[in-house]
Amino acid sequence: MARLQYVLFVGVTSLSWAIAIPMSQPGIASSSPIDLVTWQPNVLEAIILGMVQGLTEFIPISSSAHLKVIPEFLGWGDPGASFTAVIQLGSIVAVIWYFWKDLIQVFGGGLRAILSRDYQNENFKIALGIILGTIPISVVGLIVKLGFREFYEFTARSLVVIAIVSIVMGLLLGLTEQFCRHKRTFSQLQTRDGILMGLAQTLALIPGVSRSGSTITAGLFMGLERATAARFSFLLGLPAITLAGIVELGDVLEATETVGPIPLIAGILSAGVFSYLSIAWLINYLKTQSTWLFVWYRVAFGIVILGGLASGLLQS
Repeated sequence: MARLQYVLFVGVTSLSWAIAIPMSQPGIASSSPIDLVTWQPNVLEAIILGMVQGLTEFIPISSSAHLKVIPEFLGWGDPGASFTAVIQLGSIVAVIWYFWKDLIQVFGGGLRAILSRDYQNENFKIALGIILGTIPISVVGLIVKLGFREFYEFTARSLVVIAIVSIVMGLLLGLTEQFCRHKRTFSQLQTRDGILMGLAQTLALIPGVSRSGSTITAGLFMGLERATAARFSFLLGLPAITLAGIVELGDVLEATETVGPIPLIAGILSAGVFSYLSIAWLINYLKTQSTWLFVWYRVAFGIVILGGLASGLLQS
């Protein structure tokens, strides 16, 4: 297994170079009227963005919100949805690396169940749930990209929307802590859990929602243990994050002329390292602690953004 993991790491790293190198070539420009990438980070800035991506992608506080707010706060500008989607490649590697045994167990066991026609098999149900749960966000995401891209880039990603959504999602997470019982373990997952959490995952297309936040909240509403909800959320999110990176790749290659391969790769690698650390920390944290920390953080984060906008320190 370890050898396969190293092969995977080398393969994704090579893919990162293949993605990044064309971006350093002159003459790659977008004919689209939408300025998809409004600012090009240098190596240090890309590393910081990767760190922000890694630390916030899996903790239920919204990576898209922080990747929008923190660069604005530092006076860098908005890197755009496309750049932030591509550095998620690092997060993909981290999820696969951390949950390698789970992925082999679930999908390998699911395949064996299909071959033996054992459709009541636990791994088959979980694998089917992940597959079916990926469909809603894939369909809606494609609709947004093809039909509402300009609205998404310039209206939905505004700081006002992010602030309000962050507060609302924080309060919803608080409701699950206050009123729901968290008893069901990973072995008790059913296909319907994947479908319902997949529907909740679609909300993550709204900046500020948080993909992990929406799915963990849904899992807790359905009575899953906190650590189980987080673990399944990460497995469910793997196809969605991968698809987002692939879909946005073409836009990044078309929309930029000046960024070189090194900053992009630095961002991807930084995102991978900090994603792995945040996954490990959150899983262990939720084994013994509640999610109230994230509830209060999200509410405070939204209030601070609104305060910054009202005072003029931030521009929406």
